[in-house]
Amino acid sequence: MRPFAYQTATTVDEAVAALDRGARPIAGGTTLYDLMRLEVESPAAVVDIHDIEEIQHISRTDSQVVLGAGARMADAGEHPVVREACPALAESLRLAASQQLRNMATLGGNLLQRTRCWYFRGGPQYRCNKREPGSGCDAIGGVDTAHAVLGGSDACIATYPGDMAVALIAFDALVDVVGPRGERVVPIADLHVTPGDEPAREHTLEPDELIRRIRVPLTPAMRASTYLKIRPRESYAFALASAAVGVTRDADGAVLDCRIGLGGVATRPWRAEEAERSLVGAPLTAEGVRRAGELAFAGARPGSRNGFKIELGVRTVADAVRIAAEREEPA
Repeated sequence: MRPFAYQTATTVDEAVAALDRGARPIAGGTTLYDLMRLEVESPAAVVDIHDIEEIQHISRTDSQVVLGAGARMADAGEHPVVREACPALAESLRLAASQQLRNMATLGGNLLQRTRCWYFRGGPQYRCNKREPGSGCDAIGGVDTAHAVLGGSDACIATYPGDMAVALIAFDALVDVVGPRGERVVPIADLHVTPGDEPAREHTLEPDELIRRIRVPLTPAMRASTYLKIRPRESYAFALASAAVGVTRDADGAVLDCRIGLGGVATRPWRAEEAERSLVGAPLTAEGVRRAGELAFAGARPGSRNGFKIELGVRTVADAVRIAAEREEPA
């Protein structure tokens, strides 16, 4: 690890001022510190924001759940408001990482975590366009078991590793961002970007902007939702495929609304809108939910070793739809 300057902030204004001077924010440190040790990232200065009380609160209004970006993942996943109003979100938080990491990691940091691609983290002996733009991508044609089948490009197929963002994108969350130019609202669907020709750019925040809070609209689909995560082992493992799903139906059992977010299979949190539309207006059937899963992966581009993710993802979507439907009583 290379030398760096360290400072603390106790208010959002202090943090933004430090970012404006070129510092990087650090809270739980479970992402940035790890990357600094690997020398994947080497900021000249960091500003510690974990003592900013105003970004740590979790609350509920009549229309939304409000999550402070500085709240710990463990606290949010067990919070009564989140568990009652947003089951898929609560489950995505509780199934992420390990308990020790959840005790440290913050919601804002989790949203912006970088990929777990072993070529990205493995050092300069591997070509990686995220770490060194223009160098190439050894994952393409390499050991790509954990890599993306959706949203990749000829420059990068690294998988977005998070769970929480998958639930947030399924339910149209909003991210409140603050910087030297003031505040703005970023729909979660516009926060992350696919790699295209610029894999080093992973989100739409400016370097001097800070996530202040996350707002999740309260909807019937969110209240009847689930997060299903398929992984190699039951704890401390990243998803091979996951799905955040919410379903509402009318008195006759026809689907009124369906939300489907995908994780573990794409270069960013992925919304399966065509799959959602395929289910609306008709009762749920085994054939229908299977078809929805197939539509979710209609544009998949498997590599040399990750083609299994397509069938796994189809089944994950179908199973998650069924679980969500079991949680919803017809209107």
